[in-house]
Amino acid sequence: MDALAAAWAATSSWEVVAMGLGVAYIALATRESAWCWVAGFASTAIYVRLFWDASLLMESALQVFYLVMSVVGFWRWRAGGEDGHAPIVRWSPRQHGLALGAIAVATVLSGFVLSRTTSAALPYADSFTTWASVVTTVMVAQKVLGNWVYWIVINIVGIYLYATRGLVLTCALYAVYEVMAVVGLVQWTRSYRKQA
Repeated sequence: MDALAAAWAATSSWEVVAMGLGVAYIALATRESAWCWVAGFASTAIYVRLFWDASLLMESALQVFYLVMSVVGFWRWRAGGEDGHAPIVRWSPRQHGLALGAIAVATVLSGFVLSRTTSAALPYADSFTTWASVVTTVMVAQKVLGNWVYWIVINIVGIYLYATRGLVLTCALYAVYEVMAVVGLVQWTRSYRKQA
């Protein structure tokens, strides 16, 4: 608790705003609201700079990808389905296998490059959270039910990564994300069963 209190005192107002918008994104996503993408866009715009300043280069680059995906996700969620809302879908085991393979290869390659050519902190963990988040964000934009399982794993690694860089409040945010990912999985599973 002392570490959280000290971190809160040292936290910039921008990180607090980004955190609040990040929670709004997840809360709206669990409810299948397309407005989650608007909150996500604003949060992401702030995190581009915060992660760059913390020498988490891949995480900073990931935020740029999130900016683009926020626009794509908003459009896709609003345009899909008979009622104007995209339905939840499931991927086959083959699709998940391809996604996991792509994440593994990209993690190893970019982790190796970062470890040899930059001062990136924890290049392999940073690469994993980045590439796994890229794939999972595409899953969210397509409303793939399994995205929540991926986020559960990503959040655990992210908490470790951010803790090592002193981003205590961001760790707390990702702990909240972890709980919300479980809630999202439960809610989307119910919605999927109802629509089926």
